[in-house]
Amino acid sequence: MKNLEWKAELRDPNLARLICKKIGASKIAKIRQTDTYYNITRGRLKKREAVAVERGIGSPEPIEYIYYERPDEISPKTSDYSILSQDELHERFGQAELPVWLTVTKVRELYLLGSTRIHIDDVHDLGWHFEFEILTNTSEDTESAPAIAEQLRSTFLPALGEPIRSSYAELLEQHNSIEESKTS
Repeated sequence: MKNLEWKAELRDPNLARLICKKIGASKIAKIRQTDTYYNITRGRLKKREAVAVERGIGSPEPIEYIYYERPDEISPKTSDYSILSQDELHERFGQAELPVWLTVTKVRELYLLGSTRIHIDDVHDLGWHFEFEILTNTSEDTESAPAIAEQLRSTFLPALGEPIRSSYAELLEQHNSIEESKTS
């Protein structure tokens, strides 16, 4: 599966929520996610554990293993990803336990606008971030995605900070390195 995605710092989550409402994006869920990233030689692999949370009530979702490849760029980038079952994970990466790189925890507010997923993320140790994912599984989707991405970027711009080129895992690794150097 493929999508076109883009991520940025989020300076004003409340304004982003208001923009979602104004453009007709539907709030689907508020989800607490724990993503465990593994050291692999190519691409990125994470185990996602998620619990939908609203008004203090939580219900666990099935564990997903998400393998993806995408470039680290500031501009919207194509992500080629697969959601794997545990059996598919073992078939692809073997039976041995994979080495854990790090864990990212966040609370994600998920909005849908057509087939576009909009995320307002409160990432532990990193703060607020904004992300969208536009499905590009057909040639028609692929052709229209850049214009949709540019429209979303400009629409949400008043609420945003700097664009982000990498994953939350790389950002957290940088954060942890800075924190460690302060205590050394």
